[in-house]
Amino acid sequence: MKVHFERRLLHFKQPAGTSRGVYTTHLSYYVSVESDGRVGQGECSVLPDLSCDAMPEADYEALLADTAAYVERHGTIPVEALRPYPSVLFGFETAFDELAAGSTALSDTPFARGEEGIPINGLVWMGSFDEMYERLEQKLKDGFHCVKLKIGAIDFDRELELVKHIRERFSRDEVELRVDANGGFTPDNAMERLRALAPFGIHSIEQPIRQHQWDAMARLCRLSPLPIALDEELIGVNSRDEKARLLDTIRPAFIVLKPSLHGGIRGCREWIALADERGIGSWITSALESNVGLNAIAHFCASVYGPGITFPQGLGTGLLYTDNIEMPLEIRGDRLWYNPAKEGLKA
Repeated sequence: MKVHFERRLLHFKQPAGTSRGVYTTHLSYYVSVESDGRVGQGECSVLPDLSCDAMPEADYEALLADTAAYVERHGTIPVEALRPYPSVLFGFETAFDELAAGSTALSDTPFARGEEGIPINGLVWMGSFDEMYERLEQKLKDGFHCVKLKIGAIDFDRELELVKHIRERFSRDEVELRVDANGGFTPDNAMERLRALAPFGIHSIEQPIRQHQWDAMARLCRLSPLPIALDEELIGVNSRDEKARLLDTIRPAFIVLKPSLHGGIRGCREWIALADERGIGSWITSALESNVGLNAIAHFCASVYGPGITFPQGLGTGLLYTDNIEMPLEIRGDRLWYNPAKEGLKA
């Protein structure tokens, strides 16, 4: 077994704004595992101000090299050693899955056979009011029935005005509306803002306050008029016991899972099982990966929630970059499809 990796800087078509800042480029590493003439590829990428395994580039490349050396010696992934490094674990898991599958169809599902698409939400990035309004209008024109707004960056009253505009045009039955604060509220103002959003039929709000405030978040989840979903809160919580303690303490309505951030494929399966035991809902999203990572996440989603997925997932990031890697993925309306006829196009 031979392993190598390469780096690639991806460029956003338009700046991607969150409450933590604006992304214009994104660095990813591509791991290739070769055995018996077959090759599997996976993507390892971090978000510098968010991932628990974010580190200087030289250190990250050293970690990849050490992991590659281990895989070459033993022919397996050092899963337990990589629990603190979910982006690396995810990349190697994906590479092994593609190696085993012999193609980019990483699941034995109707999605992988091109028989059904996965419903996805349209994502409206933060920006000025006019920018967000224009992006929202385009998502609705594109046929999305679930739209997710990134909020917490511009004036909250203006964001509330945008939400009100949506509901004046579209009922809750016509458009499902999700909002993601990315920790942009504070424990002091969060409840007031949740109550202000409540009349507009919001499906859920992700991470209203910053992570590591378990008592404050538990109180919000208990009293909020809106269902609360945890996202950043799950980052760095890597052991099964700690995951169970977090869910038992905070008791969210939902958890939002990103394999690159939340323990790779194995770690996300663990989160889903623990959430199911507690009656907590979940969905899966990408974390700004290129199409290589997105493809792996989509097949994971299809295998864990399918067939016949009806709950919109956060897998609409395939159009983010000017220099994305070509894969057999297509967005048609508000669904992500895998096209088996285009297998082998990756470059």
